[in-house]
This record gives sequence, structure tokens and C-alpha cells, in this order.
Amino acid sequence: MSRIGFPTGDERFGEIQARPVHAELITDPLRRNRLEQLKQVAQLLDSQFCIPGTNIEVGFDALIGLIPGVGDLISTAVSVWLIREARRLGAPWWLIARMSWNVAVDTTIGVIPVVGDMFDVVWKANRKNIELLSRHLERNAVSRG
Repeated sequence: MSRIGFPTGDERFGEIQARPVHAELITDPLRRNRLEQLKQVAQLLDSQFCIPGTNIEVGFDALIGLIPGVGDLISTAVSVWLIREARRLGAPWWLIARMSWNVAVDTTIGVIPVVGDMFDVVWKANRKNIELLSRHLERNAVSRG
């Protein structure tokens, strides 16, 4: 199962199988490299560490969110930067709106003490956003190719 991918709908034993994202379909090397960098940032933020003995992945977003007051602000600022980078890569307005929604949900619930911290572990807005961007760029690369 790919760390970054969309559910295929193929569910076995309650586990959702992910569709891998193929950055190699993107023919422009600069865009492909930039997308890979953004994937790495999303990985750091949402899934860098695995809690021993579980399949639960956490990242710096959840850890920074533990800092009262400023933690969620810092996490949101980095998420907004990822969205800005997606726009620079050519993401259309509707994709930016969807990505912004993911961050808004993460931020809104993330500010609630304890509940928000647990939600950060599950929601993974940055990974969702990079998946959306990857799929969009792949589709455009295939349709142009």
C-alpha cells in the first residue's frame, strides 16, 4: 500500500487499498521534482513517525499542534504554503478550494484541546492535498501526452 494515494474502493478486511501516485507520468522534470519535494513536506507533517506497536502514523503537524495557541497557527501556515505551491504548479481554482477546505477543517477542529490533537493524527490534510494535486497533475500529463 502506497503512503500517498487515493482509496480505490477495494476494501479487504476493513483496510482501504490505496492507488499509488505515479509522479513519473508528469513529464516536466521541474514540476515532477517540485511535486516530490511537496510530497516530502506533507510526509513530514502528517506521517513521519509510526507509533511503535501500531499502524498509527503521526507527523510534525500533530506534534506542533500540542503547543497551546501557536501550534495550530504554525501548522496552518505551513499548510497554506503547500496550497500556494500547488497554485504555482498550476492547480485550478476548484482544486485550491478543495485543498483549502481540507486545511480549514483541520484548523477548525485542531484548535479544540485534546480532541483536535487526536483529529490531527487521523485527518492528514496535507497528505490529502498532495494526493489531490498529484492526481490533477497526472491527469493533465496523460491528457497532454
